[in-house]
Amino acid sequence: MRILGIDPGLITTGYGVVDIKAGTIKVLEAGTIKPNPKDLFEHRIAKVHECISSIICAHKPETVVLEKLYAHAKHPATASVLGHVRGVICLAVSQNKTPLCEHSVKRIRQALLGNGNATKQQIQQSIKTLLHLSKTEMALDTSDALALALGHAHMLRYKVL
Repeated sequence: MRILGIDPGLITTGYGVVDIKAGTIKVLEAGTIKPNPKDLFEHRIAKVHECISSIICAHKPETVVLEKLYAHAKHPATASVLGHVRGVICLAVSQNKTPLCEHSVKRIRQALLGNGNATKQQIQQSIKTLLHLSKTEMALDTSDALALALGHAHMLRYKVL
């Protein structure tokens, strides 16, 4: 099964494509999309759309897993901006006719570590260990995206979606 996990953000969008076959996990591509902060807003979200479309075309995932929107009452504008980024990601997924699944951060952390309140650093360490990437430099957004893909696969295996 090939899964693309996406951790959306306007400053940095993390992504990770994994291929899971017969108990083995292979990372096909993982990284971050960082639009130029000096560009106009519409150009920054267009870059996210273009990059996600390219990744989907290149790897042809069976499923795209997107982090659910989390909005904090103290920062309502953040939810609106993130909604735009998620919108262009959903558009890219739809245009490529790929199934989309959404999971909350807590649900993914619970599936992978048994602790929905695990920190980003704990998730990153777990992902690095699981994928044998302990010496690899990895952005938190990238490890979050890989966690989305692996957590989704884990939940499918145990049918807890």
